Amino acid sequence: MNAALSPSPRRPIRELPDELISQIAAGEVVERPASVVRELVDNALDAGATQVTVRLLAGGVRLIAVEDDGAGILREELPIALKRHATSKISNLLDLESVATMGFRGEALAAINSIADCAILSRATGQNSAYLLDGRTGELKPVARSTGTTVEVKELFFSTPARRKFLKTDATELAHCVEAVRRHALARPDVGFAIWHEGKLVEQWRKCDGDQALDQRLADVLGSDFVERSVRVDYRTSNSHRLESTPAVRVWGRAGIPDAARSRADQQFCYVNGRFVRDKVLTHAARSAYEDVLHGHRQPVYALYIEIDPTRVDVNVHPTKIEVRFRDSREVHQAVRHAVEDALAAPRAALAAQMGLTSGQIDDANNPDAALKAASPGIYASNVPLAPMYSAQPAINFEAAAGYRVSDVGLLWHKSDPVPPSSAWTRPTDNQVSATSNDGSSQAAPGLPAPLPTGDWPLGRALAQLQGIYILAENTQGLIIVDMHAAHERIVYERLKAQLLVQHAVNEVSAVAATGAVPRLVSQPLLIPVTFAATPNEVATAEAHADTLRTLGLEITPFSPKTLAVRAVPTTLAQGDATELARGVLAELSQHDASTVIQRAQNELLSTMACHGAVRANRRLTLEEMNALLRQMEATDRSDQCNHGRPTWRQVSITDLDKLFLRGR
Repeated sequence: MNAALSPSPRRPIRELPDELISQIAAGEVVERPASVVRELVDNALDAGATQVTVRLLAGGVRLIAVEDDGAGILREELPIALKRHATSKISNLLDLESVATMGFRGEALAAINSIADCAILSRATGQNSAYLLDGRTGELKPVARSTGTTVEVKELFFSTPARRKFLKTDATELAHCVEAVRRHALARPDVGFAIWHEGKLVEQWRKCDGDQALDQRLADVLGSDFVERSVRVDYRTSNSHRLESTPAVRVWGRAGIPDAARSRADQQFCYVNGRFVRDKVLTHAARSAYEDVLHGHRQPVYALYIEIDPTRVDVNVHPTKIEVRFRDSREVHQAVRHAVEDALAAPRAALAAQMGLTSGQIDDANNPDAALKAASPGIYASNVPLAPMYSAQPAINFEAAAGYRVSDVGLLWHKSDPVPPSSAWTRPTDNQVSATSNDGSSQAAPGLPAPLPTGDWPLGRALAQLQGIYILAENTQGLIIVDMHAAHERIVYERLKAQLLVQHAVNEVSAVAATGAVPRLVSQPLLIPVTFAATPNEVATAEAHADTLRTLGLEITPFSPKTLAVRAVPTTLAQGDATELARGVLAELSQHDASTVIQRAQNELLSTMACHGAVRANRRLTLEEMNALLRQMEATDRSDQCNHGRPTWRQVSITDLDKLFLRGR
């Protein structure tokens, strides 16, 4: 018989020695030198430090020393600090349920002391002397030091050599230590950090003050390119999304623009009440906010900070404290998603104008037709030869390309609805076009507004069309190149989404007024139910969330113990794949907010409609049509990317053009 399968002799049940217990616990808390660095920096920040210095030897294996200028530890408390489950952070179960500090378990120092040579040097505020505690002998003696604490950890895993063999090279362990401090630095711009390795300064982030402290720290840690290619996020849940007695959830930070996306998810930072976490709810929420604007499988970049009542989040989930559990994960998911969506929605051309990169302001950003009325005289007063650009093809009405139009007050109307007084502008006649003076300046025709300066529009004024694909426009920065199909596709897509949103809102109001019931998406019963083989988890989810599914316009019922039947789907998705929709919703319901699946499926359908309804390549446009498209882009959310995440326009500055032609050299 195989010796490995033979029954082992019976062993008696007995208590483990304290040293072995500590080493087992240490294995959960301390994985590598970076784990020690994280725990010690946590303690330094809890002590109120404004400067934290980390000194390392051999990647942290031979020495980890963390110095701070915090409140320090009293002499009589030093021997207790190295005991298991000894802490100043919590004292009862109520404190544990509302943790507001980085550390709280009282395990870190005891665990570190059991697998390394540990010493604590500290001087508490108000004490005349500092004291050094030897973790091995327990000896306590006075030494010289300013207020604060230094924890030295030497020869990590010396008592557990098997664990030490699993460590990587010094360079790899150093990189993990730097990353641990970097995560703290991003959350605390009010604290300075320095990392020394083998006597050389590796990284240093100085303390930042003022209103721009977070942006400055993000630029210092992640690079100035991160701040330049990201937008500010600041969002707070409103009473309409939560109970009056429930504290709001605030989300702030910066979200990278789609063009800044990377191939790896190595610049995604989420913090909950100042603590760096990796949470599926937060990651999914942020990713879903980028669905409409990200190309392919690129990964967005962001640094998001979530502030929530400590009693509504459980941080006591994992020994490393990197995971959390929310009491209402759906609310947090929606807050993060809406925060990032709102930040990304504004066209960046308009933001550039507000930052002063263009010479004027967009007064009619919500009414592109009225704006174009004012702009058209100046456009036609230019020296650009207009005649060669006109064709015999009928003009394109960018408002009505998808069957919708915008009224003077910015409301969306279907072409079959009663239309309010039209705000459509007409092309000026030849006698309305201003004459050009001898000195080349433009003069407006009598009775028309004065010409608008070129830079008053973020995307400038149209000059020409290139190969029937691109629109060339001029603004104060230089040349704008627009992919006309991609741009028009986004405009039509956003209008279709807005119309669908209005339709849903009307349906919800009608449903509430008629029955007082919870608003639901309008569903369409299937003539023949669609069945599919389901996993036990999918069957359980369908039964447990039947009401939620009906709210989303879906009816999914058990057909057999291992089969589900889809009997109704949302009206807008009646032509879609019912099986894939059902599977996606059930998968999301088991972990996240399933409404995102419905919206995603609806958006995919609308995106296809918009793609077919948008102006095609090789379609010759007149200058007024080009300018109309530019004005629509400036007033349309997410118009910097098409429905598939490709950019719709690019800026080529005068400086870039000068470099091409070696001007000034």
